Order: sequence, then C-alpha cells, then structure tokens
Amino acid sequence: MGTRVGIVGVGQTYHASQRLDASGVELIAEAVTRALDDAQISMSDVDAFVIGNMDHFENINYVDMWATDGLGSFMKPVFKLTTGGTTGNTVAAAAYYHVASGLFDVVMAVGWEKNSESDTQAAIATCANPVLERDAFAGAIGPLATEYSMYMDAFGATEMDAAIVAARDRNNALNNPYAHNRMHVTVEDVLNSPMLAFPIKFLDMCPRSDGSCAVIFASEHRAKKLAPQPAWVHASVVRHDFAYLGDLEWTRLHTLESASSAAYKYAGITNPLKEFDVAELYLPCSTCGVKWMDSLWMCDRGQAPKLVQSGATHMDGTMPVNPSGGVISTNPIGATAMIRVGEAAWQVMGRAGDRQVPGVRKALCTGYGGCAWSNVMILGSDLP
Repeated sequence: MGTRVGIVGVGQTYHASQRLDASGVELIAEAVTRALDDAQISMSDVDAFVIGNMDHFENINYVDMWATDGLGSFMKPVFKLTTGGTTGNTVAAAAYYHVASGLFDVVMAVGWEKNSESDTQAAIATCANPVLERDAFAGAIGPLATEYSMYMDAFGATEMDAAIVAARDRNNALNNPYAHNRMHVTVEDVLNSPMLAFPIKFLDMCPRSDGSCAVIFASEHRAKKLAPQPAWVHASVVRHDFAYLGDLEWTRLHTLESASSAAYKYAGITNPLKEFDVAELYLPCSTCGVKWMDSLWMCDRGQAPKLVQSGATHMDGTMPVNPSGGVISTNPIGATAMIRVGEAAWQVMGRAGDRQVPGVRKALCTGYGGCAWSNVMILGSDLP
C-alpha cells in the first residue's frame, strides 16, 4: 500500500472568454498563488509540479519550461502531460501518484488554457480521419449531437431532459464567483436558443474560457498538519481508449462505465446515487448530463431521463451535481477537469462558499476527452 494522500489547497483564476489582462504564464501564477494561500504554505514547501494543457491548441511546446516563472518551479522537478479533455484530471491523478509513491511529500498540480489565443474546433477536427470519420467531422459538437440523438432514439430521452441539465448547471454558476458564464437561465431559454447541431442548442454547450486551476496534494503526515480537513483521495482511475467514431457504441460510454466501476470498487461504493454527497462531473454539453448518468451507474440503463426529471441532481436533491456550474459554465480545457477535482475537494473541506453542499463526506469528480476517454476520482473526509 502506498502513502495515503490528501488535497490541502486549491486555487483558480476568475475565468472569462478573454483574459486580456493576463498572459498564459500570468494565469498560471494567479492559480498557483491562490492555491498556496488556500493551503497556507509557501513555494518552498512544494517539492514538485505536474502541469498540463492542450498544448497543440496554442502552439506552445515545452509548456513545462515555458511556464516556469508562473509555476514557481525553478530548480524543482516538473512533469508535463496532456490527454485531451481529460488533461486536468490526469494531471491531478499524476500528482496524486507522485505523492502516493513516497517520492514527494507535497506536489502541486496545475492545468490551464488560454482559449482566446487558440482555435479549439479546428484543432479537434484535425484529430478525426477525414474519410472514415467524415460524418462527425465537426469538432466537439458533431459527435456529442450524434450520441445523444442515438440515446434519444433508444431510450426516449428528449431535448427537454437536456435543457433541465443546462438550466441546473447555469443557475448553479450564479453562486460561483470564479465561473465564466453566470446567468439566470430557464428551461425554456435553453430550448429556444439557436440550434447548433440537432439536438444541441447554444445554451446546451460549453464555452471556451481563459483560466487556470491549481490543486495541492500532500502525504498523510503533511496533510494532517496543513489542513484541518484534507480531502483524502479514495480512488483515482483512468480509462483511455481509441476507436473510429463510427465504431463506437453511441448509447453508452464504455470507458466511463469501466472507470467508475473500478473506482467504486476501490472506494467501497455500492450505491453511488445515495453514497456520494456531491458530484462535480465533466459535462461538456447538457446532453451528457443525461446520457452519462447511466454510465456512472446512478440509475438503470435508459432511466437517466427520469433521474434528471426527478430533481435528484439539483442542489436540494439526493446528490447535487455541479454546484460550481460545471463545464457548460466554465471551460479552460486544460484546467476544466482539474476544476472538477478542486471544487469537489473544496466541498469535502467545507470551503465552497455559497455553493457549499451541507455535510459533504464523499465526493465524485470526473474528466472526459475525445469520444472515449474517462477519468474518475473519489474524495472523502475520512482516511481511505
């Protein structure tokens, strides 16, 4: 058994469509400084760093070296990675393993993106095969529209079900000062917004944000000294797969099913809907907040629409989902999945401010990338 690990500090920027006041390095520094302040430690206490973003979006190579001034990593070990949309959660997982291995006591994970200086849709489109995947050759929106259309046909889900998720998350963001989009939205507003690709409408889809997030992981003996209530890591599971878009089983997300099953087994979870007090889920589109509840085993196959309609995932429900406003409110891609980890950690630590869910003891957070990549991390108030 490796060293038990807890999260002791979280910091993030104020996210926006354009942060003209800050460069990418300065955004990183903003998140790093806030994480240090949150943990009440100094840079000298940090042993190593893990950093990640979608580096091909901004055409920046060797981000680990380019970001040194913002990271504060001069003469310290730095590990850099990128795994598509899951990058933020994978960075967090790598930082966790750096500490769990016993090599380091305190490791800072940092994700970031300056989407205002990149072309996300063009970059994603180049990942597809121009012949075999032509039908979904439309960046992120096309495949998401395709999978929900098939789920609608198979299980009777509707545009209304997705609109309920969109209104839920966008209204939750009103309580989050860091969120990019903070607006009151009704289900009717979502349904009446412009169509992007059936059945996805403008208010169903995530924005492109500038921003950064940093999360500090510490070994058990350091975490107990640094935080009154660390957010202990109970499980971290990564499942990446590759398949041509036409070969996927579109009514299911197999990697999320596999990742969540393994994570639940590690953490002793048998009834996720009842045992998790809160979930920060990587939902790039409101349709995912319907379909993927099946793959998280929150309900029987095809019963996700009824689950969403019941209000169980609202702030006053059985398991509130995305009190922060989620991805459809804030999406600095390299940081997006890490924000899920950071927000879940704050919930466990009781530091989530106006978006705090009372009495959180167990939190679920996820990451998603491409059409077949899934990460799951489980945090708890008790030692694993």
